[in-house]
Order: sequence, then C-alpha cells, then structure tokens
Amino acid sequence: MIEVMQNLKNNGFEVVLVEDKNEALEYAKKFIKADISIGLGGSTTVAEIGLLDYLTSLKNIILFNQYEKNISGAENLKRRRDGLLSDLYITGTNAITKNGEIVNVDGSGNRVAAQIFGPKKVLIFVSTDKIVNNLEEAMDRINKICIPKNIQRCNETALKYGKEPKFNERNIAKKFSIIKGDDEGRIIIVLIKQRLGF
Repeated sequence: MIEVMQNLKNNGFEVVLVEDKNEALEYAKKFIKADISIGLGGSTTVAEIGLLDYLTSLKNIILFNQYEKNISGAENLKRRRDGLLSDLYITGTNAITKNGEIVNVDGSGNRVAAQIFGPKKVLIFVSTDKIVNNLEEAMDRINKICIPKNIQRCNETALKYGKEPKFNERNIAKKFSIIKGDDEGRIIIVLIKQRLGF
C-alpha cells in the first residue's frame, strides 16, 4: 500500500488512506464549503459512504445533481455539463494500478472528462480492493466486473423509474481513460480500506 500511495503522489495526485466509509465521509466534508459548486460522476462508492445523501441535504451549496428524481433528459444533460466546470467534482474510479495510474470506463463520458480536465478539484473515492498490478489487470477488472455490474445497475434503475431497461455494453462502455498523472493538488484520491462499490 505504501508503494502504491507513493507512486500516486509521484504522479501528481494527493492521496489519503482511510479505514472505512464513515472516515471517508468525514474527510469529504472538509471540502464542502458554503456556495461551492459541486459536480457528480457516477459512483456506487460515493453513494455507499453516504456522501450523496449528505450533499443533497445541504441548502448552501450549488449541486449539479443529475440523479434527482423526475428531472428531464435535457436537465440531466445540462447538470452533467455544468459539473464539468464545478469547483469540486466527486466521483469514484474503476481501477488504480500499482504504478499509480487511474483507469476508467464510462458511458456518456462526463466522469472521465471531469477527471481529465475542467473542475478545479476532483475527489475520487476508491476502495483498496480496486488496486491492480498493471494496466492489463485494470482492463480485465473493468471488463469482467465493472461493465457487467454497471449494466445490471443501470437496467435496475431504469425499471425502478418505469423506463425501458436498454443498457448494454455498447452504451455503458464507450469511453475509456488512463490517467498517468495530473497537476499537483488537483486530484485527491481517497483510498478506503473497506470493500465498496464494484
């Protein structure tokens, strides 16, 4: 773990190691200030640590929440676009290599785009079980775990809201990214020593 964290730091990322989802949530709260604008990327981990519920409960921030119920498709798209220019972007990741690379797959691309450029700060929450040896293992993890589970999750959500479950690999896994480094201090990776997300 020490080697991974050092490699991430060498690549320009800030890294924090926390014990569990409760500690992760408390750490996130340090970045939430009045009048800050916050964008969101798809992340089961962010929901599981309670951060999504916490953000939606606040009245003194500008939250571009594309997950709000009953918003139109046009409003959903607008909020995802607005999130790309937010003060703070909060998301997860699919894999981190031991060399300190962040690897992701995305459907629409807003999550990978925001990690690469746009928001002033990016908070990435990731459980330590997503650390893999190399890029080959990262892609293997994405193909065997992340894509199938995301298809299932999206189709279940569609059914829940009375929509057609039309998600498949073609519309879930369209955009891939490998981030080998970033400007120092922009991306903060919160490693969680608890199995979360997928």
